Amino acid sequence: MLLLPPPLPARFPSIQLSSPITRLQVTFQTSLYTTAPSAATETSINLSIDKDRDRDGYEDENDDQNDVLSLHKRRYDFTPLLDYLSRSNMEPESDSDSASPTSLDPTEFQLAESYRAVPAPLWHSLLKSLCSSSSINLAYAVVSWLQRHNLCFSYELLYSILIHALGRSEKLYEAFLLSQRQRLTPLTYNALINACARNNDLEKALNLMSRMRQDGYQSDFVNYSLVIQSLTRNNKIDSSILQKLYGEIECDKIEVDGQLLNDIIVGFAKANDPSRALKFLAMAQAIGLNPKTATLVAVIYSLGCCGRIAEAEAIFEEMKGSGLKPRTRAYNALLKGYVKAGSLKDAELVVSEMERSGVSPDEHTYSLLIDAYANAGRWESARIVLKEMEANNVQPNSFVYSRILASYRNKGEWQRSFQVLREMKSNGIQPDRHFYNVMIDTFGKYNCLDHAMDTFDRMLSEGIEPDTVTWNTLIDCHCKAGRHDRAEELFEEMKAKGYSPCTTTYNIMINSFGVQERWDDVKSLLGKMQGHGLLPNIVTYTTLVDIYGRSGRFGDAIECLELMKSAGVKPSSTMYNALINAYAQRGLSEQAINALRVMGADGLKPNLLALNSLINAFGEDRRDVEAFAVLQYMKENDVKPDVVTYTTLMKALIRVDKFHKVPAVYEEMIMSGCTPDRKARAMLRSALRYMKQAVKS
Repeated sequence: MLLLPPPLPARFPSIQLSSPITRLQVTFQTSLYTTAPSAATETSINLSIDKDRDRDGYEDENDDQNDVLSLHKRRYDFTPLLDYLSRSNMEPESDSDSASPTSLDPTEFQLAESYRAVPAPLWHSLLKSLCSSSSINLAYAVVSWLQRHNLCFSYELLYSILIHALGRSEKLYEAFLLSQRQRLTPLTYNALINACARNNDLEKALNLMSRMRQDGYQSDFVNYSLVIQSLTRNNKIDSSILQKLYGEIECDKIEVDGQLLNDIIVGFAKANDPSRALKFLAMAQAIGLNPKTATLVAVIYSLGCCGRIAEAEAIFEEMKGSGLKPRTRAYNALLKGYVKAGSLKDAELVVSEMERSGVSPDEHTYSLLIDAYANAGRWESARIVLKEMEANNVQPNSFVYSRILASYRNKGEWQRSFQVLREMKSNGIQPDRHFYNVMIDTFGKYNCLDHAMDTFDRMLSEGIEPDTVTWNTLIDCHCKAGRHDRAEELFEEMKAKGYSPCTTTYNIMINSFGVQERWDDVKSLLGKMQGHGLLPNIVTYTTLVDIYGRSGRFGDAIECLELMKSAGVKPSSTMYNALINAYAQRGLSEQAINALRVMGADGLKPNLLALNSLINAFGEDRRDVEAFAVLQYMKENDVKPDVVTYTTLMKALIRVDKFHKVPAVYEEMIMSGCTPDRKARAMLRSALRYMKQAVKS
């Protein structure tokens, strides 16, 4: 046996990565010639070096230029090596296998010597070629062989190439096993995070990024892009998570590129946080970056959904002014805003402009227009749109009928659900999961739980798999009907059948346990939620504040508020409304005032709901003068009182026996344009009855 000679002292130039985004791609370019595979070889690859490309790849390496130029005319045929590795089945089973051997057979020695002059970039290209042709086992054998013979520097890059390939092949478990063979470095961390994001394992991706920071390594902007894209793709995006991730980016002083800015903007837009989306959009434009069309469309859609139509229009016009021609999705985003705002005329104008601009409406356009007509009660116009779809060769689908069903639901006409189902089936259209989800929600909203469960059973019998939305809808409607035991059974059934609860699922169950005052179960559920990598969002914290407040556990409610702030999540007006209302229900007016002050200190302007709750707090505390002072504050700060405001004021007067002042408040309510509801009329009758009794006595 021959002894292995010591490694050569001369080394080839280091590898320069061409792009931070494609970390595994090297600037040393090669031409690949794939030969037909033999029986013994999975893949045979010949690599030759292109002279011009080689010079470009090493133009800055003057000291090593002569070494590289000497290889220009040499051709490396890797077929013998691949044949040898295929025959030998050299996949190592332990770390010791990759150690440099003290002796080897002549064939292996000859192979090692023949490939000793191969530069590292060619080994990298060989590995990428093997991985792309699904020869991952053979690629791993090559890495092990190179390590045994000390033929290539930067083994971490070799391993990262393999990890990246395993991630692309959806072999995440194998990627983690491979990563354990060496100490994790920034390169292998990046490859693992990439693999996790590609396979939508966000918990592992976020944990790896956290561990990377703990190890003293700085993550790069590509990892953040991949994680945000995965969150968005899987509808797990949340404003609080995005704020936390951006806080890390700022803390580490990571330079943000155009792609990451686009991803952040889209993330906030899809998390229903258009204010932050606009902030980052302005940031991108300030540094001369042009946002993608899809990014602008996401912002327009988010603004429209939040009722900020004027801003949505401004972005749309800015989009046209910058030379981008709006396509169907852009028009649909603007149309969605008008439909949500009930602006039927504007919705019709958008569709007309589409046709004038040569942009063809799609089924989503027509479904939104049907929504607009149905919300306005113009059912005949909605049916005309269905006929127009057929005339334009746009086949109505299940989604279009789901919008018709949703409009009936919103109008309280849930009985028409069966009619819509019959009509679509008569037109040869089969309901899909989304249609059944809307149907279940319709029955649940009107407490028709038997119909909701029958619809669920029908869905299963037709071979349609439920999704998380289906389970959430079923669990929520049972909670709202007070059937908490059945809701918990459905929650357990959901998990038993392999469906992973999302943040919304946990929020529903936390509220259910809170209503039942099962506080230990609430804390246990929070722990399980975080154990599954789901971070509490603004709805979670609002739910906690609400259930603790309603039960008089104000200490716990305040603790949740402080915990949320420490987690970097900004409190919402809804949360403070819940807290103020909880104080109001118990007549704790001083605490309600204090909560209102804290709300203002957090940069939130008191809204109508908060001020109505404060009036109620003063009323319950028999402080009618302060209650009317709140009404005066509303008038001075352009907050329009509603029927609830005036009804609550009348209740406050009745509580302190000032019945004679109630009719004047009722009259002011009518003069302000508010239509009295049943409760307001009852307050007036109650006051008049007391006044009549007082006169008699």
